[in-house]
Amino acid sequence: MPAAAPYVVPFGVFLLLLALQNYIPLPQTVEFALRIAILAGVIWYFSRSVLDLRVTNPVGTVAVGLGVFLLWIAPDVLFPGYRHLWLFDNPIVGSVHSSMKSVDSPIALALRSARAILIVPIVEELFWRGWLLRWLIDADFEKVPLGRYAMRSFWIVAFLFASEHGPYWDVGLMAGIVYNLWMYRTKRLGDLIWAHAITNAALCGYVIYTGKWEYWL
Repeated sequence: MPAAAPYVVPFGVFLLLLALQNYIPLPQTVEFALRIAILAGVIWYFSRSVLDLRVTNPVGTVAVGLGVFLLWIAPDVLFPGYRHLWLFDNPIVGSVHSSMKSVDSPIALALRSARAILIVPIVEELFWRGWLLRWLIDADFEKVPLGRYAMRSFWIVAFLFASEHGPYWDVGLMAGIVYNLWMYRTKRLGDLIWAHAITNAALCGYVIYTGKWEYWL
């Protein structure tokens, strides 16, 4: 197995499943359950040897996770209508709309939240900060310790992470910067996965409580 596979394959499958949702319509609950099952299987098969969920700084990790959540919602809370400015609503970045077909099913909401909290942080942190942050320093990325700083890799990963989040690219960029900095501080993938999971858990709670489904792209 190529050295990059444990870090890259889950992210590739994640993107593939997102792309296929427009071509293989399924009931929402089935779709979410299937995505979780497939991605959990891919993570177990490909990534279990490199997956490290240990946390070196639990207090800081919780603070980072909650801080990124506050950064994520702050512009829309402080400036209503902000997300409809041309910077965030155009053919390049897309526009704000929810992937939820229905919000009436508690099971669908639970599954959508479970994917965001349990699966997405692992998939994304393996790829962005476990692999790409190091690969951009040296193609033989295994020689590069987790958390080694290089300005080029820092900003490329931050901007690519931002681009992944479409009309939320601005807060995606801030999140990418904060997560990168936390990786440099902790040098442990587990801290990043947990921080990302805490961000997503807080955002899921906020979305369900406020009904702002547009945060679930």
